[in-house]
Amino acid sequence: MRTARTKAELRELLAEPRRRGEAIGLVPTMGALHGGHLSLIRAARAACDVVVMTVFVNPTQFRPGEDLGSYPRDETRDADLAANEGVDALFAPSVGEMYPDDFATAVEVAGLTEVLCGDPEQRGPEHFRGVTTVVAKLLNIVRPDVAYFGQKDAQQAIVLRRMVRDLDFGVRIEVVPTVREPDGLAMSTRNSYLTEDERGRAAALHRALAAAEDAASSGRPLEAALDAARAELRRAGVEPEYLEARDAEDLAPARDLNGRPVLVALAARVGRARLIDNTVIGTETEVSG
Repeated sequence: MRTARTKAELRELLAEPRRRGEAIGLVPTMGALHGGHLSLIRAARAACDVVVMTVFVNPTQFRPGEDLGSYPRDETRDADLAANEGVDALFAPSVGEMYPDDFATAVEVAGLTEVLCGDPEQRGPEHFRGVTTVVAKLLNIVRPDVAYFGQKDAQQAIVLRRMVRDLDFGVRIEVVPTVREPDGLAMSTRNSYLTEDERGRAAALHRALAAAEDAASSGRPLEAALDAARAELRRAGVEPEYLEARDAEDLAPARDLNGRPVLVALAARVGRARLIDNTVIGTETEVSG
């Protein structure tokens, strides 16, 4: 595996495989790799000739007061894990490389970024503006055939698919199923913030979503499925920041189960950690590629 620190270095690394017409897969990360990231790498490795992983803690997607300064960073460990999984090129740029002092451009996706995590009472649409801007830059730098993201960040994947469609990026967004701990907790870098007691309470997020799935599969209406999820959270002493049902394609509010996939999305703060999770009901498979 070769490491590039600058855009020019990475483009030079990719020039020859691109000339040969090899398929390039991109796995964007903020580092602190866990099993969810590794599943993205494995999906890319199985489908692509060349796998590029990026490690960049993107400051523009953090609100003031969020955990930018304390976000876990261990590039040596990340590089070792990436190499073991067969990553060909690691792109680990500095903030200055990605955002020069005179940087003045942002990419925004209207409509999809003002709800759920984009609600002004949550992380706000500026969070997704940071995500779409940095991903647009990475897509232009790497020029991959496929880019891989996790289903845990379902809203992010929906937003990025719209950006790619609207701006005519020549890339496919592939969404890989959520990877979970044995008790169902979705793997996340921020799980490291949890104490032992909080870790047990955090598992209630998955149980809540499973309760919603069970209620829906038994023929109960959507609101009853959400009530079942709320009850599971109450039992664990977890207060959700949001628990909502949205159309799994356009994030419009879902009122009932009418045959279209419904995204049940959940965010909750447990101790220091703000955790998100989701499930798709009304279909037998998660939304993917």
